[in-house]
Amino acid sequence: MTETTERPHVIRDAKGKRPQFYDTDGLDTAMSMIMVLASEISTLRDRLDSAERAAKAQGIDLAAGIEALVLDQEALEEREARRQDFLGRLFYLARKDAQEARDAETEVGFAKVIEEIAEQ
Repeated sequence: MTETTERPHVIRDAKGKRPQFYDTDGLDTAMSMIMVLASEISTLRDRLDSAERAAKAQGIDLAAGIEALVLDQEALEEREARRQDFLGRLFYLARKDAQEARDAETEVGFAKVIEEIAEQ
């Protein structure tokens, strides 16, 4: 199930207030993004190590093959889909925070902000 197209797209948003571990605004979101990146890098290293070991066992010079590889349109599209899935997970909390802010916005709140700005 490594391909994006094999996984059903399910929106999994936890309801309610998220715990906050850091006092600085945005730091929890940044840490979440860093953890997603760390997870991706770890998985990537494991897969690359596996590919190198499998190729070496077959007497294949994997590095030279990678350098000479020319991708077709289908491969490029698969990579882009995988990239978009990754970015979706990476920016998940930032998008969720923005959505929650949009949902909380009301005409009354908007009018109050305008009044506060006008008073300054």
